[in-house]
Amino acid sequence: MRVSTSKLQQMAIYTTLLTGAGCGTMYYLLQKNFSRSDYHRLALEQLKANQTAMDSLGAPPLKVHNIHLSDRHNRILISLFMFQIKIPVTGSKDGGYLYTSSVRDPQTLGWNLTQAVLQLREGQRIDLLIYTPPPNKTEGLETGNWSS
Repeated sequence: MRVSTSKLQQMAIYTTLLTGAGCGTMYYLLQKNFSRSDYHRLALEQLKANQTAMDSLGAPPLKVHNIHLSDRHNRILISLFMFQIKIPVTGSKDGGYLYTSSVRDPQTLGWNLTQAVLQLREGQRIDLLIYTPPPNKTEGLETGNWSS
């Protein structure tokens, strides 16, 4: 069975269009999923609560842009229990990136913001949060409490 060259060209064009539309849809859905997540929402709430950071940006209005999916700062660590994301934000005066880290509590499955730093284009860094672990949680192992 022979297929004409024009039919093959049409098939290549349609396949390219469908692939492009599929990739665009996936990109949109991933961005939408990130923007609705608790770790993203907590970071933006922390930014909006810090008047110094908002004044430095010239916000309101605060514009939150799509994250760069291929950026090395956007990572999922330790099988979905730790997220690090870099959120691009701009105001009327300046713009920059909001670097955040969040940890998921394995018991409640809620997210806790552990780091939120706004890095402005002009070089200023504003620490929005200093994380202190809950009093019952400690780092490392305490072997003194183990029974033999």
